[in-house]
Amino acid sequence: MPQAQKILDKSKVVSSPARTITKVGVIGAGQMGGGIAHVCATSGYSVALHDLKKELFEKGLETIAGNMDRQIAKELLTEADKTKALKRITFAEKLEDFGDCDIVIEAATEDEDLKHKIFAALCPHLKPTALLASNTSSISITRLAATTDRPEDFIGMHFMNPVPRMELVELIRGSRPRTKHSRPPRHSSKASAKRRRCRKTSRRSSSIACCCR
Repeated sequence: MPQAQKILDKSKVVSSPARTITKVGVIGAGQMGGGIAHVCATSGYSVALHDLKKELFEKGLETIAGNMDRQIAKELLTEADKTKALKRITFAEKLEDFGDCDIVIEAATEDEDLKHKIFAALCPHLKPTALLASNTSSISITRLAATTDRPEDFIGMHFMNPVPRMELVELIRGSRPRTKHSRPPRHSSKASAKRRRCRKTSRRSSSIACCCR
């Protein structure tokens, strides 16, 4: 199974109904965002890639094409695969362009305030069934999810760098928000802060790490 397909299948919240993912939105066309767009496109997904300027998108696309050329040289990809994958990546000029995406992965600068603003601006344009994810490696998923209109459909997807070469992704589930109807937490806050890791072996290496925090 292609890398991105395994990752996206694992990202679905257990308590939510199964959903079909055909189009992926990626915010940020830099090293990480470009890498995420790369593996999604080569796995057969349509990708809407957003950055502040089209020039940044075009620069990111050039990097993606160069990385695909390296995969071709190693016989991991064919020229036909590259051509098809690049056609699947389109420029999302505005956040409104993510309206038909099944999942949107944020890969912007590691700044919590900035991420809060991105999600606040993004959510009104998403369809109700769309999933949200952040590539953050250090910011609380619970806090990020709480700023959206769908915390139960929000997950951390920490891709390793360089994305096209590293078959390891952390899937991070935030804590469920407490309400007057919710049950008390099963673990103390100290114990809940500890990550539970599970690894699934792929054909080459450990490909997926699932964490909770």
